[in-house]
Amino acid sequence: MSEKDDVLGRLTASLETAARLRASAKASSRTSAARTALRNWQAGRFSRTHADLLASAEYGDAARFFLTDLYGPADVAHRDALMQRVAPTLSKMLSVSALDVVADAIELDSLSESLDADMVHALGEKGDLIDASAYARAYRQIARQDDRSRQIVMIGHLGASLDTLSRQRLLGSALAMMRKPMEIAGFGDLHAFLERGFGSFRKMKTAKPFLDTVISREKAISVALFAGDDSPLVR
Repeated sequence: MSEKDDVLGRLTASLETAARLRASAKASSRTSAARTALRNWQAGRFSRTHADLLASAEYGDAARFFLTDLYGPADVAHRDALMQRVAPTLSKMLSVSALDVVADAIELDSLSESLDADMVHALGEKGDLIDASAYARAYRQIARQDDRSRQIVMIGHLGASLDTLSRQRLLGSALAMMRKPMEIAGFGDLHAFLERGFGSFRKMKTAKPFLDTVISREKAISVALFAGDDSPLVR
């Protein structure tokens, strides 16, 4: 089995898991509304925690990419359903390194969906009216400390991969050349995701300070919450 086949297998498995979790979340209007409320609240928290990065001329685009594409409330079910149907074709259009970035992003999304599903269940009646205290209690109730750590590590790994790829001039040219064929093939949203990611990281001299800041803050919040300290959620 080739390296690309391995990556394609990981991508397919993550797509299937994410699709199953999203379908379950949308099984009732209550759980669907609660999931949306949770993701909106988490996006708001991310915006507060990293307000300086979002306002930065150098790091702002990368921070917004994290917020909208990796951490935000947008529903990507249509994109993922399309990728599930034509993943083998997609693998022929992308290099191994670019396909690996897509697989990392979908794997991260799948883990986030799983954590969010447990959070929705733990929040219960608070699901559509979340505050810092309710969020922190649910966070501790579901536990999953190892998965929380893995989620943060995956964010850092994905960011580092995007940074490495963004320095490859030929890849930027290849992406530009692929825009129209991918749009015709129905991969317009995916191509836009790749271009936003590479473009936002290319804008930075180096992504290390940005990634170190995001990862250290997210780790500190997770550690504090598991220790019973809710204060990072209200700063």
